[in-house]
Amino acid sequence: MDVEIVLSADRIVARYDGIEALHGVSLSVKRGQIVALLGANGAGKSTTLRTLSGLVAASSGSVRFLGEDITRVPAHRLPHRGLVHVPEGRRIFGDMTIKENLDLGSFTLADDVERRRRLDHVFELFPILARRQNGDARNLSGGEQQMLAIGRALMAAPKVLLLDEPSMGLAPQLIKEVMNIVQRLNREGVTILLVEQNSKVALKFADYGYVLKAGRVVLEGPGSDLASNEAVISAYLGGVAA
Repeated sequence: MDVEIVLSADRIVARYDGIEALHGVSLSVKRGQIVALLGANGAGKSTTLRTLSGLVAASSGSVRFLGEDITRVPAHRLPHRGLVHVPEGRRIFGDMTIKENLDLGSFTLADDVERRRRLDHVFELFPILARRQNGDARNLSGGEQQMLAIGRALMAAPKVLLLDEPSMGLAPQLIKEVMNIVQRLNREGVTILLVEQNSKVALKFADYGYVLKAGRVVLEGPGSDLASNEAVISAYLGGVAA
């Protein structure tokens, strides 16, 4: 029996800042997978995630989530359905406390008991956030801010998590820590579509990968196959060997 496809894009075309950035991108993510979206700067990776999550409107093509066409569903409605986006740059609210940032992520939950359960889970994953929950988010380090951004997304109880460059700007040890959390979330049942420019990080644990170049998918395959293909890495991933 085929594994269920939970998220897919079919020949999506999208514009960003007035320029056509995606030229017919198609991809699919199966339940329980970690799928990596790879490519150099400007390849269209972030625009693809923004289009999947409704932040950028597709001018043609379609996006489907859990069997339903969500191409025209407003972005703020998608977390209610279980599709949650952690954007590049973290986008935390620095003048709010860590706890207040996390509370914002739980707006989809009406059940206070479930909200408390989700918060406890986030604090168990990221103990530093529990210890500093009453402090302003602006005082967190870059790695701690990334943890907060992921934790806020988890408060919405995602079925599929879109992660945009979670390792950007982090020290190697923090990259390892964040990626270990990503793997743990996947083991707990969260399907993940991960944008990463660092192919070595992404392909280490991705089940499947897509390579973007100039807004088009130019290659796809199992993560292990892409990681071992030196010609592909040299041509499309800036020569960063996995």
